[in-house]
Amino acid sequence: MTYKQVTPPSRAMDSFSNLQSRTGLGSGSIADGSSYQFSPVSRNRVQLEFAYRSSWTCGQAIDLVAEDMTRAGIEINSEMEPTDIKRMQREMIKMRIWERLGECVKWSRLYGGCIAVMLIDGQKTETPLNLDTVGVGQFKGLLILDRWLIQPSLEDLVTEYGENLGLPKYYTVLADAKALINQKIHYSRVIRMEGINVPYWQKISENGWGISLLERIWDRITAFDSATEGMAQLVYKAHLRTVKIKGFRDIMATGGRALDGFLRSMEQIRQYQTNEGLTVLDAQDEFQSQSYAFTGLPDVILQLGQQLSGGTQIPLVRFFGQSPAGLNSTGESDLRTYYDGVNVNQEKQLRCGVQLILELTYRSLFGKAPADLDFEFSSLWQKDDTEKADICSKITDAVLKAEESGLIRRGTALRELKQSSHITGVFSNITDEEIAEADAMPPEPLESDNEEATKPRQD
Repeated sequence: MTYKQVTPPSRAMDSFSNLQSRTGLGSGSIADGSSYQFSPVSRNRVQLEFAYRSSWTCGQAIDLVAEDMTRAGIEINSEMEPTDIKRMQREMIKMRIWERLGECVKWSRLYGGCIAVMLIDGQKTETPLNLDTVGVGQFKGLLILDRWLIQPSLEDLVTEYGENLGLPKYYTVLADAKALINQKIHYSRVIRMEGINVPYWQKISENGWGISLLERIWDRITAFDSATEGMAQLVYKAHLRTVKIKGFRDIMATGGRALDGFLRSMEQIRQYQTNEGLTVLDAQDEFQSQSYAFTGLPDVILQLGQQLSGGTQIPLVRFFGQSPAGLNSTGESDLRTYYDGVNVNQEKQLRCGVQLILELTYRSLFGKAPADLDFEFSSLWQKDDTEKADICSKITDAVLKAEESGLIRRGTALRELKQSSHITGVFSNITDEEIAEADAMPPEPLESDNEEATKPRQD
């Protein structure tokens, strides 16, 4: 019989460690006591609301991205008439669609989850949404309900394959809501948004939702506010004055005329102690002044602010309204990177919902299904006059060349120029009558056709 030698178990170290110098984890240093604690701030609704109300840093972290995602609106790309596109844009503004979507993004970031209910007049909320049943004037806008106003059907989930697979099929509105109280809402009638997405088992513990944005940066917000408040308290002690009085304890213990005289003398010193006054003391008394230097504190505040900026993915120039340091630094590259990130969030969280809202708005206005209806989120970067003039010149040259080559007619060229007016700021006064007259004009012959017509015939 042969015996197989068994290697004795040994401890596996996956990170750097130096036992002799006690550096690294597991080496017996103070760092071994470091850990990440379970602190589910997202489950404490009242604490989140108080933080949002009282701390401007919490408010900025929640509001800025939500407002930037919805403040510029969209550009509708369709073969519809420009007047119909404008009518749709005005209708969405009238129903405050962008304001409601902004609220939905805010409360999803604050609480970890929120839904926007599409209000269809005359239809039951518990039934699946059928776009073909939406008639003129039926779409009434959005109702925003955060995660604390609804109860998802955790035991009745969506089983159909698709993007909603595994999500709750219904949402029951609680009695504390302002509308649709105690009604069941089918998932096809809502735009669902979550805060920070978490793994499956954590999502189960959060009633199917994500977590608040503030939970990840809670310690950093606390550190920043604490450092700021502590720095403000130091201002009261920035200039301390000390007077040494002989027999001070005896004066305080005796009281009476001696204490009254002492207090009057101190009041007289405070009254006349200015940059031009004199401090008169007894020959045996001593006066001292200590000043506190704030060197290094601004750097600490800045470093804490940079951690908040990193945690929220909002640049300092946007979060704090602070001009970046450095002679050649303008903050433009930071803002462009930030706006690119906002656009990514728009595509992930708003694209499907806005597409559905557009179709509902079209059907509610015109009573029929749209032939083609696409959109792009408007750019958040505001162009200056020089950039607009350059873009206008390029668009105009391209449109004129297309018309001269016969690719498009005069009326189409006018439409293209008018449609670009929201970018360039010019050609907005082209009227529909001018476009109609241009459409009625016969197409001009091309130069090549004229040359063939005037060319002498050869038999």
